[in-house]
Amino acid sequence: MRFSIAALSVLSSALLLAGCGSDSDNDMPDTTSGSTAISSSSGHITLGVNSYLWHAALDTLAFMPLQSADPFGGVILTDWYSDPSDPNERMRANVYILDRVLRADGLKIAVFRQTKSGDAWVDAQVNPDTATKLEDAILTRARELRLAAEPTRS
Repeated sequence: MRFSIAALSVLSSALLLAGCGSDSDNDMPDTTSGSTAISSSSGHITLGVNSYLWHAALDTLAFMPLQSADPFGGVILTDWYSDPSDPNERMRANVYILDRVLRADGLKIAVFRQTKSGDAWVDAQVNPDTATKLEDAILTRARELRLAAEPTRS
């Protein structure tokens, strides 16, 4: 009987201590991965996307008008953009940031293109390199932002 009471006591203490612990996802953000936290009166909320990718995507797409930007879901939708040198063509992009880690596979981009035919806009083929070049530009900018945020080593 004595053994089971002692075991029960140890088990109860372990469960009590485990309940006092904290979930690392709810602690301060991981600054090495670039997660973003937004503070509020009730605490802070950690976003599910990498802040370097988020800011780099906004920087890279700054020339295009934004239709929607959701920092919690990691979705950036641009509106149609026409280059002044070619007003009969327009493009828009959807950027999806899929991860908290700064990785190439944490970014997905869809590019759409239309050409003007008379008074109507008609869907047109997008050069497959366009999304790749846009992705490369965002990743390069994200790396620059991460390096700029690292503390300098003495």
